[in-house]
Amino acid sequence: MSQYKRIFVIVLDSLGIGALPDAEAFGDTGVDTFGHILEKVRTLHIPNLQKLGLLNLHPAGDMKGVEKPLGKYLRLAEVSNGKDTMTGHWEMMGIKTEKPFKTFTANGFPPELIAELEKRCGKKVIGNKAASGTEIIEELGEEEIATGAMIVYTSTDSVMQICGNEETFDLQNLYRCCEIAREITLKDEWKVGRVIARPYVGKKKGEFQRTGNRHDYALKPTNTTALNALKNAGLDVISVGKINDIFCGEGITEAYRSQSSVHGMEQTIEICRKDFHGLCYVNLVDFDTLWGHRRDPEGYGREIEKFDVNLGVLLENLREDDLLMITADHGNDPTYKGTDHTREYVPLLLYSKKMEQGGSLKDEDMFAVIGATVAENFGVAMPEGTIGKPVEVQ
Repeated sequence: MSQYKRIFVIVLDSLGIGALPDAEAFGDTGVDTFGHILEKVRTLHIPNLQKLGLLNLHPAGDMKGVEKPLGKYLRLAEVSNGKDTMTGHWEMMGIKTEKPFKTFTANGFPPELIAELEKRCGKKVIGNKAASGTEIIEELGEEEIATGAMIVYTSTDSVMQICGNEETFDLQNLYRCCEIAREITLKDEWKVGRVIARPYVGKKKGEFQRTGNRHDYALKPTNTTALNALKNAGLDVISVGKINDIFCGEGITEAYRSQSSVHGMEQTIEICRKDFHGLCYVNLVDFDTLWGHRRDPEGYGREIEKFDVNLGVLLENLREDDLLMITADHGNDPTYKGTDHTREYVPLLLYSKKMEQGGSLKDEDMFAVIGATVAENFGVAMPEGTIGKPVEVQ
């Protein structure tokens, strides 16, 4: 019999808590997303994260842990070769990624790739460089609208991003072009982790704004995961945010697309108020996209505070047989050089009203303890070829 009827796994996208031992090999010496945010802003109003033990796990700035934390807490190290969204989430559910995805930061995408994309989409490509999404729209949005071209860009992550103005490009046409790009980039020499549709609105510089109609076209997971095992066992696997995109729908029984991280938490609260049996898996992306990549520690801190408000509401709605797990998929230190993700430990906070007491647990050397813990709770075997062992959550 399951110890918990429902488990909520909430990923605070990019909230790392300090450099991994191999961070230097990734160019990330001395990084610490949460710690450096607090060094910059000194304090945050996050009473719910505090009482669950986040500051006990990682005191920073002017903030320290509480005397009797309600939750259990530990650090997780990433064993896969990477520091991107897909690698982190796939590892949580049992996949160890040995070969990192391709990046095209230095020179943009190869001319042969761009030529094939233009031919099949029927649109000229402009941009084709590593850039901030908001900045490249400001730079090229007017040209795209005037000429009917499409903006293609990348970043230090393994992505191809395609921008389209919803009023002149047409959203469905943007998605069509992204589907073509996904097919083209399945070639080994061009294989990026994700193709991302980045729609925006506005008619001129200073007015452009990205919309919530983003869509990620990820590679299909390289193995079945804990999600597949749960679904095959007849359990609910509910995704919120970009989880469904990250796993290409594999193992998902019900999916909710979020307009923002605040909206994602509001959706999670509504799901919590309903009855289901299984897993609710949530990604809150604004920490990463709005603040980490833009190197804005103050904005990142405000986003953590907004999350904490809705975390309080969620805690009030949790049932006796619910388990809450809060974690991250990588770091994105907003005080560090460049705009890339950072190779960091991530927190794992565990809480249930069933717990007799909180406190520290031993650090673990892989994110996959999350999926393994969920699977064990429901008496489900992890798929062959996956990694992970459960942690004690009583």
